[in-house]
Amino acid sequence: METNLTINSTKHRLDLDPRTTLLDALRHHLGLTGSKKGCDHGQCGACTVMVNGRRINACLTLACMHDGDEVTTIEGIGAPGNLSPLQEAFVREDGFQCGYCTPGQICSATAMLEEIAEGWPSHVTDDLEGKPALTTDEISERMSGNLCRCAAYPNVVEAIRKAAGESA
Repeated sequence: METNLTINSTKHRLDLDPRTTLLDALRHHLGLTGSKKGCDHGQCGACTVMVNGRRINACLTLACMHDGDEVTTIEGIGAPGNLSPLQEAFVREDGFQCGYCTPGQICSATAMLEEIAEGWPSHVTDDLEGKPALTTDEISERMSGNLCRCAAYPNVVEAIRKAAGESA
């Protein structure tokens, strides 16, 4: 099945089996291996990418469902020598240990900061009228779909806070 995707600002026309997940299309058909296959059940967040600016688990969606969509992977957020502010904060604050979950964490956090900027409330947001505060509880709730087996959570929260220009 022909599927047209714009991935990291580059257009791709792929001829895929309609059962191919977006994650497998990225990793196996396009060689973009930053997004990881952790659980393959949408429970760990290692495969998180952004589709049209919103974060999704790439292992749970079929590539053909995103025909014409804009997909951003970790490779599109930044690269060595040209890191995004969030990637730089992850390095400075040691927001990773083994690094396996880091691409998904950074993609999720990038979209999360945009959600906060747009005023989207979460389950723990106290005030539904204004922009949510970037509290530890708020960040933890919004990042709860991204697991880190090394337990670098305090450093991830601090990296997100620093990248957003806030401190504890």
